Amino acid sequence: MSASIHPAPLRLGPYELVRRIATGGMAEVYLARREGPHGFQKVVAVKRILPQLAKDSDFVAMFVDEARVCARLAHPNIVQVFDFGEQDGELYMAMEYVDGTTGARLVRAAASKGEEIPLDVALYVALSVLRGLEYAHGVRGEDGQPLDLVHRDVSPGNVLIDRAGAVKLTDFGIARAAEMERRTETGQLKGKLGYMSPEQVVGRDLDPRSDLFTTAIVLAELLMLRPLFTGGSEMDVLLRIRDADLGALDRSAHRVPDDVRSILYRALSRQPELRYPTASAFADAIEEVLRRRRLPVGSGKLAAFVDKLGLVTSIAEAEPDSESGLRPTATLDVPGEVRGSSPRASVAPPSADTRDVAPSIYRVRLPDGKELGPLSYPRLVELFATAAVDGDVEIARESGSFRPARELDELSRFVSSGALRWDDGVFSPANDSAPIDRVLLPTRMAQLALRRQTGALCFRDGARRKKIYLVSGVPEFVVSTDKRELFGEYLVARGQVLRMEVEMALSMLPRYGGRIGDALVGLGVLRPIELFRAIHQQIQDRFLEVFHWRKGEMAFVKGARSHEETFPLGIDPYDIVHRGVRDAYGLAEMEAILDPLAEDPIEPVVPPPVRLEAFQFPEAEEGVLRALTKPMTLEDCLARPEMRRAGREASHRAIFVGLSFDLLRSARWREFVGVPL
Repeated sequence: MSASIHPAPLRLGPYELVRRIATGGMAEVYLARREGPHGFQKVVAVKRILPQLAKDSDFVAMFVDEARVCARLAHPNIVQVFDFGEQDGELYMAMEYVDGTTGARLVRAAASKGEEIPLDVALYVALSVLRGLEYAHGVRGEDGQPLDLVHRDVSPGNVLIDRAGAVKLTDFGIARAAEMERRTETGQLKGKLGYMSPEQVVGRDLDPRSDLFTTAIVLAELLMLRPLFTGGSEMDVLLRIRDADLGALDRSAHRVPDDVRSILYRALSRQPELRYPTASAFADAIEEVLRRRRLPVGSGKLAAFVDKLGLVTSIAEAEPDSESGLRPTATLDVPGEVRGSSPRASVAPPSADTRDVAPSIYRVRLPDGKELGPLSYPRLVELFATAAVDGDVEIARESGSFRPARELDELSRFVSSGALRWDDGVFSPANDSAPIDRVLLPTRMAQLALRRQTGALCFRDGARRKKIYLVSGVPEFVVSTDKRELFGEYLVARGQVLRMEVEMALSMLPRYGGRIGDALVGLGVLRPIELFRAIHQQIQDRFLEVFHWRKGEMAFVKGARSHEETFPLGIDPYDIVHRGVRDAYGLAEMEAILDPLAEDPIEPVVPPPVRLEAFQFPEAEEGVLRALTKPMTLEDCLARPEMRRAGREASHRAIFVGLSFDLLRSARWREFVGVPL
């Protein structure tokens, strides 16, 4: 597993790699140096594909496309790509090194110090971005045809500011050009969460007006010093963007002058046709405000403000990171990379921020002293998710020292979540622990639903574990140690995502609180509705899988809650238990279960604990249950015309489910299920 993960070479082509300055889900960026005769030296940023993904043909093709398109961009407000090479089969890209900070850090620093960003400074930043976009949107290929370039990820973190006050837009890695369309699926959402247009959220085709919407977000946040689109979850944020909910802008009217707010309202229109038609038109509107207010703009005032906030640190002042030997001097506001995007080639000052992207290499020390590794972050997460290790282990990043796993921010969810902890102590008489019994399994599930119980239904069979969290009898959350049931594996098996996209999302988990679904949406691999549907189906599939268990133990911990963020899935507990029986119990097994009842009268329960309509029974099975209007033996039941029309399997299933849910009763059956529930 770890053979493909190796330290970076000291050189790539003519470039000496000085230190790694940023790591993303698919690539990493190094501060590099190229030397020449007579003391010539040039500092650059070199981007390379992560070693474990270097042989992925899809990503390599995207990397080549990105280099080809970005090499055509030559504008003072765009970070330039000026070299592309290959060494020993490894591709790399040399980019302009920007010694400074980012718009994201500018906003954070100003907010933390209680400083408002001057209006002319904010407008100058936005104007510079728009001039870069104006050029990019109109750039043409070698054949003279428009490239139809759309940046797709204009965000504060992608707005670079050098120490002299020059503003440069970076990371065209997920931009779409005509020549890249063959690798871009229709409806695929890309971009960074919080910095997308409404049409981007719902997966429609994008044109340059999408970039104008996101540029307006950047300008609004420079003035408001807070995010324009916020919410309790990623889904909330995306829905606010989809609806162009500008409530936060309205509430910040004291920070945003009326004339500027009018510009923002137009640029932030939900319908693209109501926005400015071009970046140039948007820029002209800003320049009109500057003229009317007689505000001179230029790089000098921005440079002075950046310096006042203490945001620029020289290369010489940066010291190696104590753990890895690499100082993360590049901003780690790495955007939602997807299919060929990668960290920006910029350098910003050291920060106390929690790292957004996990280092590439980890080692694990088990309680018995045995060590595992080196491991990539995705492989480390897999160990925790499958219960191969727990929070008692120690972890070392890169070449650093071992520390308790609980002290690593990027592992906090996996070591602190009660839902992801596996305590064999729950299998005790206090929790009605009992061996898994094929006869009793559906009945226990049914009774929990009927009694509207809240708690955790726990299963174990050797190393395999599963917990089903119920709220008022309804499945809310299911966790499993089976690798095949991990969400990423599940999506790959269903063909919804590529393996490399899962690896990318796993690498970016620290940014998304350890939740791969949020990461896949934030990175643009899944649309929110696709995530909702996938989670809805996975919860059901995980629930249904337990009906196939033939040995092990089960227990119910009353009142236990997952304390995980969950969607309101609306799963029908009666229907899903019926589906479990249908999927996992064949005719021969049901005949063996019901055969002891052959001479025992079966009768309907009046009134039934739940109406038949709640089960969504097939017509044949519902007909069987409705035909049982008086006590009769199983043999007599099966001899009735309704039963013969339904068939033996449907008839046995209807009776089995009916007994499990107390729709039918039998004295003999009560003996079978005479265990605490």
